[in-house]
Amino acid sequence: MRKISILVISVILFFGCKQKPVVHPTFYYWRTDYQNKKAETNYLDQFGSKSLYVRIMDVDFNPDLQLPVPISPIKFSDPLPKQVNIVPVVFIVNQVFNKVDTIQTAVMANRIAKFVAEKVKQVGKTTYTELQIDCDWTKGTRNRYFKFLEQLSNLPLLKGKTISVTLRLHQIKNVVSSGIPPVDKGILMCYNMGNLRKYGDQNSILDQHEMDQYLKDYLEQYPLPLDVALPLFEWAVVFRNKQYAGISKRIGKTQLGDKKLFKQRENSILYDLLTDYPAAGLKKGDVIRWEQVSAKDLLLTSKFLSRYLAPRERNLVFYHLDIDLLKHFKNEDLQKVITDF
Repeated sequence: MRKISILVISVILFFGCKQKPVVHPTFYYWRTDYQNKKAETNYLDQFGSKSLYVRIMDVDFNPDLQLPVPISPIKFSDPLPKQVNIVPVVFIVNQVFNKVDTIQTAVMANRIAKFVAEKVKQVGKTTYTELQIDCDWTKGTRNRYFKFLEQLSNLPLLKGKTISVTLRLHQIKNVVSSGIPPVDKGILMCYNMGNLRKYGDQNSILDQHEMDQYLKDYLEQYPLPLDVALPLFEWAVVFRNKQYAGISKRIGKTQLGDKKLFKQRENSILYDLLTDYPAAGLKKGDVIRWEQVSAKDLLLTSKFLSRYLAPRERNLVFYHLDIDLLKHFKNEDLQKVITDF
């Protein structure tokens, strides 16, 4: 009995003292001009971020040239801090893979690799260890997208580098039709979950019900190692005659708080515009849905994910590095989220 008791205690101590996986918190940088602003760089220092995920460019198909082309590539007004490595991110519009064949994807892969290498030099870095491709592929584009990823991985310029891809919730749940990308790892995009274009007072950025539906029974079995991306952003979604009319960059909490302009519906995130607002391109009767993420939302999300993610060392990437967004969150709130993983 004594031996059994000792064994039980040893097991309890082993699991009780077992360290949690290491988490590396960092951010996306999603502007077209990198500036080393002290207030923002301070966040990298506070969280001990050793890397920064930097959007290099979008890639879309140009119908006139009949080629994929770079859109709004980043420029670097300042070098990246010496202690911070760059993780280049390239966003590819899904429709590109409906327009190109495998010969063209090989050319595109080569051009992207060269373009990224030049941008990395521009920011003051000699090399990088990970390239991330952001594309919300579908069943119809899967084969060409996966072929492109293979071509990218086989380039001499990317030898020894990690290739990662973004993963949406539906690609985790519908793994049979979506397939497994032929890359080293994925990053789970835990935002833009709901139907942005659907009229109503739901929050399309972060939806606990959607996470439960798409991840609960599927996340732990997903075969790729996974990093996680969480939202910090907010936006004003515009509806006209109950039809989606876009996202307004001219509307924020200040404008919505002006009672001469807007009236908030009771217990709702919907605001009715009371008069024409030419400066924002809005008309009387338009409806704004103000979507934002709170510290409580993030904590609920981190607790959910920590239950179903396979334990491993991972990056936790907040979207995105912007002082106007970060000022809504206390340092200790984000630290609690990080600790959950």
